[in-house]
Amino acid sequence: MRKIPMRKCVVTQERYPKKELIRIVRTPEQEVVVDTTGKRNGHGAYLKLNKQTVILAQKNHALDRALECEIPASIYEQLMELCSE
Repeated sequence: MRKIPMRKCVVTQERYPKKELIRIVRTPEQEVVVDTTGKRNGHGAYLKLNKQTVILAQKNHALDRALECEIPASIYEQLMELCSE
């Protein structure tokens, strides 16, 4: 049996299998992007993909602290669109 990689959500602080989370990356060029592949180069933070978690992340600036930079509103909009799919 293979080991399932686990990651921690920066908002809820709970551990989930990597496939249940979405990765947000601060690239070496200081650009913030949503990484759907999970393999993009840069400093990453994981987030549980549901609307309540995304709203809470925006309200308490959890992603800002995890990635040590300002997160643009367009990233949160993109995350909300991914939640509704």
